Amino acid sequence: MTNSVDFSGRPFHFIGIGGIGMSALAYVLAKRQFPVSGSDLRPNHITHKLESIGAHIFGRQEASNLEFFLPQVLANAVVLNSQEELPTVTNSILPQVICSTAINTNNLEYKAALELGCPILHRSDVLAALIADYHSIAVAGTHGKTTTSSMIGYMLLEAGLDPTILVGGEVNAWEGNARLGQSQYLVAEADESDGSLVKHAPEIGIITNIELDHPDHYETLEEVIDIFQTFAKGCKTLIGSIDCATVRDRLQPTISYSLYSDTDADYSVTNIDYRADGTTALVWERGKALGVLKLRLLSRHNLSNALAAVAVGRLLGLEFGKIAKGIATFEGARRRFEFRGEVNGITFIDDYAHHPSEIRATLAAARLQARPGQRVVAIFQPHRYSRTLTFLEEFADSFTHADLVVLTDIYSAGEPNLGQITGEHLAAEIAKQHSPVVYQPTLPSVREFLLQTLRPGDLALFLGAGNLNQVIPEIITTLCEPAKATS
Repeated sequence: MTNSVDFSGRPFHFIGIGGIGMSALAYVLAKRQFPVSGSDLRPNHITHKLESIGAHIFGRQEASNLEFFLPQVLANAVVLNSQEELPTVTNSILPQVICSTAINTNNLEYKAALELGCPILHRSDVLAALIADYHSIAVAGTHGKTTTSSMIGYMLLEAGLDPTILVGGEVNAWEGNARLGQSQYLVAEADESDGSLVKHAPEIGIITNIELDHPDHYETLEEVIDIFQTFAKGCKTLIGSIDCATVRDRLQPTISYSLYSDTDADYSVTNIDYRADGTTALVWERGKALGVLKLRLLSRHNLSNALAAVAVGRLLGLEFGKIAKGIATFEGARRRFEFRGEVNGITFIDDYAHHPSEIRATLAAARLQARPGQRVVAIFQPHRYSRTLTFLEEFADSFTHADLVVLTDIYSAGEPNLGQITGEHLAAEIAKQHSPVVYQPTLPSVREFLLQTLRPGDLALFLGAGNLNQVIPEIITTLCEPAKATS
């Protein structure tokens, strides 16, 4: 794939435009008035939004989609091609085709793009070009990227800096996963899952933590560290959490932050108060007290994310009062401990956690929020066979804060099933360390079990990066039906 992105007006065509990362790029490009089109097998609210701002969306991924551009190409060829051969002009006008790692080279649309001679780029190439086009802030790390980048974007927005934002989740403040600002600032989430993190060279880089999370791409933690080290070298200023020993020892960030006051971090906190309705702490900057930080988000991992935002804000010259005001009103991204409703005294929470460390942190937040006597019911859909197999022991030890664990089968995310691991196998491993654990293989069986099992006072926490959260509105609707019948 070529990595030269043309911002001169040449069209962009996205194969799989409805994905969370692809659609954010498409949104910013469309708002910048570039011609944008794309295909997706599953139209959704994201593709509908893209259509509303002028993107052309195809509901199938097939070779004929690229014929959409041929009339324009031929018309331009008639006007421009008085002396040159037609293919030369055609190749200069055909769209830049954008793919993610999920697109297989046997995809018919991809093969047609190759045959037509379209420039083909990875989505990370487009993000890297946008990062280079702005005074950019890129947030990387195994966990916390979406929350941290969203919080920084929101903080800058509230401070009047009008940033462009591209994140891996949807945020109510800008009604989606992207916004186009009019300033020089861009805040982006930078993903390490496929190794493309090395392409990004932002003005400010943030690394929240480093763990092995994608065994489908990396065999060892050392390979992951190598990717982050390359990214770090490309950042003009690197901000990192030294509570992660790998970040502290292997990257040595320019500006450091920590939840512990005895670490000599540039930014730290004392007087921490973790409560069910949020967190407060006194923030210190290089030995000087800045003031009290309040945030609505729960638990220590989100306080750490907030410290990264403080470090960015201060580096950009913002007064702490403006930083604290923005962070205090940030509500979080969707699917990050997202409140989905309360029915019959049962609270429904949706969270994207799919790595053992994330599950522990999210369940700790749930336990913090749970009232005395309230059960925390963890409903988990494992994500990818490779991840489940690699972290089998870690997953088994991740549910200590749950009163009941309900497990469904593994969401493949496109991975082939090699028969090495199943959801039932994982349930058996969890049951060795935690009781009770219930295995319900399908989403319908999960729904029916929860309808029979959940009781008033429960906090039902749905965990995973797959499609488990589809059952939440179904359960809520069913639970509401008796109330409607008696009203």
